[in-house]
Amino acid sequence: MPMMTSVGLAAFSEMGTGEVSPEQAVISACTVIVPVSTRQAAMKLLPQRFGDSCHWELNIKANTFRSGDRRIQDVPILRSIGRVARSDQDRMSGSGDHSPPSYRPPKWVGNGSCANSGSSGSVCSRLAVAYGLARMPHRVGSTPRRGEPSVTPGDTATSTGRLPSDSADGRDTPMMRQFHAAKTQHPDEVVFFRMGDFYEMFFDDARLASEVLGITLTSRSKDRSGERIPMAGVPVKSVDGYIRRLIEAGHRVAICEQVEDPRSAKGIVDREVVRVVTPGTFIEEDSLDAHRPLHLAALRPSTSGSAGLAWVDLSTGHFHCEDLLPGEGTETLLAVAPTEMLIPEGFDIDTDPHIQWLQTHFPGCALTRWPEWHFEPEPAREKLLAHFSTSSLDGFGVEHLRAGVASAGALIEYLRQTQRLALPHITALRAGSVGHRLGLDAASHRSLDLVEVARTGERSGSLLGLLDHTRTAMGARMMREWVQSPLVEMAPILARQAAVAALVRNDDLRTDVSTTLKEVRDIERLASRLTLGRVNGRDLRALATSLRAVPVLKRYLANLEARRLCELNLDLDAESLEHLANRIADTIVDEPPLAITEGDLIRDGYDPTLDELRAISRDGVSWIASFQRQEQQRTGIPTLKVGYNRVFGYYIEVTHAQRDRVPAEYTRKQTLKNAERYITEDLKQMEQKVLGSRERADALEEQIFKTLRDSLTDSILLLQGAAAAIAEIDVLASLAVVAFQEQWTAPDLVEQPILEVKGAIHPVVGGGAARADFTPNDLMLGAEHGTLAVITGPNMAGKSTYIRQAALISILAQMGSFVPAQKATIGIADHIFTRIGAADDLLKGQSTFMVEMIETARILHNATERSLVILDEVGRGTSTHDGISIAWAIAEQLARKIKARTLFATHYHELVALADEIPQQVHNLNVEVKEWKDEIVFLHHIVPGSADKSYGIHVARLAGIPTAVLNRSRQILDQLETATAVTTERRVPDGSNQRADTLVQPELFGTHEEPLARLIADVDPDQLTPREAQDLIYKMCAMLRPPSSPR
Repeated sequence: MPMMTSVGLAAFSEMGTGEVSPEQAVISACTVIVPVSTRQAAMKLLPQRFGDSCHWELNIKANTFRSGDRRIQDVPILRSIGRVARSDQDRMSGSGDHSPPSYRPPKWVGNGSCANSGSSGSVCSRLAVAYGLARMPHRVGSTPRRGEPSVTPGDTATSTGRLPSDSADGRDTPMMRQFHAAKTQHPDEVVFFRMGDFYEMFFDDARLASEVLGITLTSRSKDRSGERIPMAGVPVKSVDGYIRRLIEAGHRVAICEQVEDPRSAKGIVDREVVRVVTPGTFIEEDSLDAHRPLHLAALRPSTSGSAGLAWVDLSTGHFHCEDLLPGEGTETLLAVAPTEMLIPEGFDIDTDPHIQWLQTHFPGCALTRWPEWHFEPEPAREKLLAHFSTSSLDGFGVEHLRAGVASAGALIEYLRQTQRLALPHITALRAGSVGHRLGLDAASHRSLDLVEVARTGERSGSLLGLLDHTRTAMGARMMREWVQSPLVEMAPILARQAAVAALVRNDDLRTDVSTTLKEVRDIERLASRLTLGRVNGRDLRALATSLRAVPVLKRYLANLEARRLCELNLDLDAESLEHLANRIADTIVDEPPLAITEGDLIRDGYDPTLDELRAISRDGVSWIASFQRQEQQRTGIPTLKVGYNRVFGYYIEVTHAQRDRVPAEYTRKQTLKNAERYITEDLKQMEQKVLGSRERADALEEQIFKTLRDSLTDSILLLQGAAAAIAEIDVLASLAVVAFQEQWTAPDLVEQPILEVKGAIHPVVGGGAARADFTPNDLMLGAEHGTLAVITGPNMAGKSTYIRQAALISILAQMGSFVPAQKATIGIADHIFTRIGAADDLLKGQSTFMVEMIETARILHNATERSLVILDEVGRGTSTHDGISIAWAIAEQLARKIKARTLFATHYHELVALADEIPQQVHNLNVEVKEWKDEIVFLHHIVPGSADKSYGIHVARLAGIPTAVLNRSRQILDQLETATAVTTERRVPDGSNQRADTLVQPELFGTHEEPLARLIADVDPDQLTPREAQDLIYKMCAMLRPPSSPR
């Protein structure tokens, strides 16, 4: 029966013959190995012994294991590996972690034998190395390179730094044993091993870094096999840039720091892995986009299609979760735009629609596998309660989000294990915005160019690019959030609008507020880095400067009567913030150095001991200058000089030509090519005094700085509250600037589903200098105007611009902004749907028509009476009759059943008959065109009625279509226009009589055109790729063109 051993991981083995039951042992190991015969017993024992603090899983593994280059075969007693993760206090074992003071190493207690030797112990220790579990209870799955699958713990994929066979050999230097310990704990990360002013990498890590970073690959002392150890290094001062490049290449980095002062260390300096850098946790200032959040997310999917989603921005502390119902979630994922996504181990990413959507729209998002038990609802909830030090999540309003809370708990544990910190800046967990924000799917974001232009990926030319006149980084991030997620509740929208109106009316105050905001740095991210211990003196000075702008800002806001501005003004505790600013300014010099260990950081007069040490150092420097003059006079050597370097300290340098004059009491210290260096007893004593005082002063300054930093951490809620208020003030002021400059109007908002706009223009296309040349248009939808407008007219006349501007005006209104119109009455929409273009998906193998139908189906299934629907040329991807039939049926469904406000732009003139069929719901609009001789002029003016021509041949001529093709097109058009339209009557399923016009095609092609007719008849347009369609057009043109016709 099973006996037990413990060597960094524990094992049930079939040694001995005694009847020792697993139930008789108290298990406190991090990893348990059991043979198949005891699997059921172990599965019962573990929960019984650990209760809620034990979360584990059982994985079957093969009989062959690897440790470095050594194969361990034929171990039939070791067939199953189960990981047991203990409570928070015991999670992180080994000296490589920041273990809590109460941590005790795993051990066996009871009737099980405790053995660290023998065959079973040897096997267990090798397995500990092979699986990277000897020092870390449960390592994180590696982040894959782009285009490669994730590697999970236990996978057979090679890690970034395979341990050499002699990694635990006693002949390793103490420093290399430290490295091996860190690498064993983090086999899938590139270990940055701190050595003085450099981070060094060894073995495969060094080779990888040399390849990715383009740094020199060198080597150090030989290993056991006689081969030199590969090594590469990067400077500490510029490490962030190197880490960023490794992260972008798909790797993770473990930072192994010196955790004691080398000057006071007795023997080798202690080193520990202090954090693991991943795509979602790399928050160094120079690596971040100030205008975008950096989201790390976690997804807990289910077989039913629902999921729990949580996301956090480590750089700001914003933390959210949400339950996603089947078929939902893409809009949330679009707004979150995660950089890294945690998913449960063993989860099949190829079957989950959320992951598939994520990989399609955010291919750069790294997928990281994380143990499944972290996603279990109860353990995850306990993690959150422990983090927030509360007994319930009700106060956060998320207790009902069971799946979302599970993902949030997994996320907080991941951060705790990678950051090795308490994360005090994550102060709340908020519910997501489903039901509280305007629905905008990926198609709408793309077709409306909300935050970037879909065609170019540039911010300029988007709605965000127009609106963002913010002065602070946190304001810019909030503006992006407002554009992506407008409101749906009347009260907060009107509160924002009133604040914008107040700032529009007060030109001077608006200017003063914007000027003051220029002085404010990114308080939100500064506060987060403060709590994470990653700020320097310059960061604190920037924080102080920002906080001192608050009292000025409050004075300006006090003169504005808008309720929301008054509330934000109250959120700014000027007195407390100014006190923090003064503490920083009284402690830190005006221009501090970059590093907190270099000295010259703390003001004179702040600390008497520091002042005394500085005086000694300054006096010593003066004494040395005096000593040099004295020795020059005494020895008669005018070129004698006293110098200093970090290796030899202070020295007296004399050229070879003058060395005969050197006094006997000089002791030679170093010989150079052209000079000798000496030391005297007086200089040695002063060196000890000066350098000792300087080192003590530098250490004291670092201590004072850290004390100040830690005390400021207690004010994290005050700082976060101020940052949020300032960001919102910044956004409101930016909206006021745009409204004033563009001469926009405050819309009237109503609950009824109507959209009445007079003199409207497209906010981006018709903005700025283009405003004078842009033709304003009216729009009436809803109530007595009907809910659906069929818009006909030629290409290039402005149909697409018109329908897009309607959607953008609604978005602006629900953001709380003014709108580009003379007058507007807008009913609040619950969702805006668009079906415009399909360029993104064509490259993914879906035909134009398939993309149209998928997006239209989504609209028909989800639109409500409160929605706004924008449709442009639906049905164009298939044959004419099919396209008309589908477009007609879609329009009928929207008008008769759904009754959503709809703008339907089309070239199918047959659809104008809908206004006769459903006159209460449908009306026609067209783009006015002026004809003169053979030319036409697009007036870009939308008027009631339908267009009688599409003017497609005119547009084709403008596009450069060959003359022969244009002439033939006119011939065909004449035949079509004289053809007989036969009206047939049919019965539809609902029993009503409806008329459908069917066009009888005339014979267009003579005998000599039969090959062309056959070519067209053989084409299935739904199956054509864009390139095949283009080739077909060229082939048809060649068949029609006479041999002598111009190209």
